[in-house]
Amino acid sequence: MHRASRPFLIFLAVAILVGSSVAASALCPRSAWNEDEIATLRTLWIGSLPPLTPDPSNRYADDPFAAALGEKLFFDTRFSSNGQVACTTCHLPELDFQDGKRLSEGVGVTNRRAMPLAGVAYSPWLFWDGRKDSLWAQALEPLENPVEHGGNRTLYVHLIEQHYKADYEAIFGPLPDLAGLPMSAGPVEDAAARAAWDGMRKDQQETVTRIFVNMGKAIAAYERRILPAPARFDAYVEALLAADEEAMKATFTPDEAAGLRLFIGKAECLQCHNGPLFTDNHFHNTGVPTAPDLPEDRGRISGALKVLADEFNCFSHYSDAAPDDCVELRFMREPGFDLERQFKPPSLRNVAERAPYMHAGQFASLAEVLDHYNRAPAAPVGHNELETLSLSSTEIKQIIAFLHTLTAPVSVDSALAGN
Repeated sequence: MHRASRPFLIFLAVAILVGSSVAASALCPRSAWNEDEIATLRTLWIGSLPPLTPDPSNRYADDPFAAALGEKLFFDTRFSSNGQVACTTCHLPELDFQDGKRLSEGVGVTNRRAMPLAGVAYSPWLFWDGRKDSLWAQALEPLENPVEHGGNRTLYVHLIEQHYKADYEAIFGPLPDLAGLPMSAGPVEDAAARAAWDGMRKDQQETVTRIFVNMGKAIAAYERRILPAPARFDAYVEALLAADEEAMKATFTPDEAAGLRLFIGKAECLQCHNGPLFTDNHFHNTGVPTAPDLPEDRGRISGALKVLADEFNCFSHYSDAAPDDCVELRFMREPGFDLERQFKPPSLRNVAERAPYMHAGQFASLAEVLDHYNRAPAAPVGHNELETLSLSSTEIKQIIAFLHTLTAPVSVDSALAGN
């Protein structure tokens, strides 16, 4: 044999061996994952989502009758200053309970985009900055916000009496006599409504606020039932755990599997997006650029100050919790510069279906998001927690392919009283 042909034969032999190895991996895909990786994937699987724990601040949180009333309130546009805005205006069920807009729109335009609601009951802090510490407190803020629902407390209380009296009283007891209350009054920005509120007696204000709070607790009971449904990713993990190689091959493409490996490894996505909801529910500065057309947004540092002073926080007399139950609030860190421009990472379930991204829609696509994470530019303010990843364009495409496997319809518990 000619000497010059030996390198070619050696190359051919190596190629055959490598090809055989790849083929074997394709035939036995479970072997591509080591035990540590399999353990990590199990933690991301929706089957690892624990049962919801009770909300001590809301004694009605798991009451099906409260949830049924909350569902009605969630979809009722009468609870707004113009009669055209409901919770579902910004949280549409068909869009993963968000609105797909860069900035959410109620009676006006807000400074942030709507967060998805599936699995929100698992979060100890609400909104992008965590300025509320319960679902019921979160539900109340948009009702009085001048650019969201734009209404006020006595307006809502009169609507409850007119349209939901029987439903309300079946849960919370008899409504008090509301005769003589202004039709429009509350501690809001509208000057006329504020003046009417200030003209009410303290006991009247307390009565109205208690009914208002109960509205929030009913809406929260409904929102607790909005949960993510199993996605193709979960089917892949189930097949992996069962060592069902045929099901694994049928469920994921090679690029999706490669993207998943990058997600839990080189791309370091688990730093913020871990657990079955793909979020750690904490706050992070990832160097997201400012939105030049919006006011300064300091994120968690301002949210922490707001929740401590909140009229409806876990320590308030409107909360059903004992002080010892308010663990998150009691042990919250003192707000400092390290919280500057930190925002809560939303769940990545259904992320491919809800562009644009970030708290003010700064990125139009997942490709833009991954490019930002890959470069890890300096933060406008504070410290960017990201580090340069050096992902190739192919690797970025593979991660995006994986993220599409997290798409699934949102599940809402249909076992609501009266449905």
